Amino acid sequence: MQPVKLKFVIPSDLAETRHVQQQIMQAVHDRSYADNAVFAIKLSLEEALVNAVKHGNKLDPKKHVHVNASVSDDEVEITIEDEGPGFRREKVPDPTADENLTKCSGRGLLLMEAYMTTVEYSKRGRRIRLVKKKRD
Repeated sequence: MQPVKLKFVIPSDLAETRHVQQQIMQAVHDRSYADNAVFAIKLSLEEALVNAVKHGNKLDPKKHVHVNASVSDDEVEITIEDEGPGFRREKVPDPTADENLTKCSGRGLLLMEAYMTTVEYSKRGRRIRLVKKKRD
């Protein structure tokens, strides 16, 4: 079966991310991914979208989030790009360090990196590529 290819351009509004999530997750369900993979993809997709809208584009209604997804029988690949200034992953404080345990930042990145097969940042942190292998 051919991969399902999905493409979205949405405004920087958290409500707009729901449709994107629903469409991608429907394609994942249609390919019969295991419950643990579905959980990993859903969590990571939501975190990446929220980061793009909130942290990347700073909820600026003039900026957009670009999403490309490919769902095949073997893997899910999602690329999300915002129009913000970007960030450097290595500059985000480790949320597991004692001094950061009560802070709310950095946990989403850590979760995505733990649950997905591959997480790559590019375009100075404005783009994230998430890959989840079906048999992971």
